[in-house]
Amino acid sequence: MVTTQKPYRGLAMEGPIATWYTKNTGRDLHRFTKVARAVTNRVAPGGRVLEVAPGPGFCAIEIARSGQYSVTGLDISESFVRIARENATKAGVVVDFHHGNASAMPFSDASFDFVVCSAAFKNFSNPIGALDEIHRILKPGGQASIYDLRSDASRDEIAMEVRNMRLSAINALLTHWTFRFVLLRRAYTRDALEKLVAQSGFGTGELETDGIGFELRLLKQSQTQIKGPRTHTAA
Repeated sequence: MVTTQKPYRGLAMEGPIATWYTKNTGRDLHRFTKVARAVTNRVAPGGRVLEVAPGPGFCAIEIARSGQYSVTGLDISESFVRIARENATKAGVVVDFHHGNASAMPFSDASFDFVVCSAAFKNFSNPIGALDEIHRILKPGGQASIYDLRSDASRDEIAMEVRNMRLSAINALLTHWTFRFVLLRRAYTRDALEKLVAQSGFGTGELETDGIGFELRLLKQSQTQIKGPRTHTAA
């Protein structure tokens, strides 16, 4: 009997769970605007940007607000795709949200100038497959940034992050519990990330810590660039 691997780890972000997540993350859009600003600072006007696992679409919508980019989103959750489309319409911006798997993207080779993925990479069942797909759909010289939780984030750092989210008491408790007992268990160590990148089409990348998380920067080498032998890291 042939079995198909579930494309994500943990619960499906559908229905009431997706609605709860949207409501709580939407209370503080600071981290989404921060990532969106970092992306727009690195992409030339007219570029094509893909957000992998955009969830409710907050970051993709922020990128689209400038009107300088063609923005696309791809999420495994049908609920999130619907919610993200509704949010984009309310915001008055155009974002092309699709339902699909990060390790089997429905896009042609060399389609995008930049790919961003935030707070979702640890949930991918096939992380190397996702990295290879990002590499495939990037244009030569294209870049990607993956943001996610550090496995060594401390209790105090997590508590501060949750406080900054400005949640109700019960939602803050639930969110803190989820960080500590669910998300941290899925989060990657630096060594694990380096090994994944080394096995992917990228081969090398730059890893930097950022608060309770990290940013992994990747570059699809063009014909004129020399591919590095291993992952470069920075504290």
